[in-house]
Amino acid sequence: MSKGKKNGKREWIVPVLAFFLIISGIYLAGTHAYSWAKGFMAVEKDSDGVSIRNMEKQMDGNTGSENPDWPEQGEKIGEISIPKLGMSVPLYEGTNEEELGKGAGHYSNSVMPGEGNNTVISGHRDTVFRSLEKVGENDLIEVETSEGIYTYRIEKVRIVDAEDQTVIVPKPEATLTLTTCYPFNYIGDAPERYVLVGNLIGSSEKH
Repeated sequence: MSKGKKNGKREWIVPVLAFFLIISGIYLAGTHAYSWAKGFMAVEKDSDGVSIRNMEKQMDGNTGSENPDWPEQGEKIGEISIPKLGMSVPLYEGTNEEELGKGAGHYSNSVMPGEGNNTVISGHRDTVFRSLEKVGENDLIEVETSEGIYTYRIEKVRIVDAEDQTVIVPKPEATLTLTTCYPFNYIGDAPERYVLVGNLIGSSEKH
């Protein structure tokens, strides 16, 4: 084969290789963009598809950072009862170790029990919530505060990653979210959370 023919073949191969490299780059970029967008939307929306950005303003004025009548950190604000388990535990404001070491803790950036939005309560799986895995859909949970007694029916059971922020997103109606570490028999820092989500079905005001 002559030198001219070899050069001609090289000139043909280079553009083809360049074309395939460009196409591969576009494909990889598109794949990563899709994965990023999917993950972003998973954080932006909770499991019911409620947009955080559209609802976050509803929380303003109802949580500790905005309400001067909000209970102090560590203050006992009531009790939470689970009839199915025949148990009742004290409920404290805050979810630091000091509060969770004494009972269940109310997440301060969520609304108070009975109010329209998401009330988030946490407890340790090896103490106050050690039997929470026995509670499921249609079971009742009662929360009593100085304002009244509020009854919730569990509508959903979720197991999520420990860093999943959808647990604390606002809700369009009065909702109770209970969380504890999962698996229940895990030794050390558990990688997941056991979550019960219930809707308010009844209330008895004290005032």
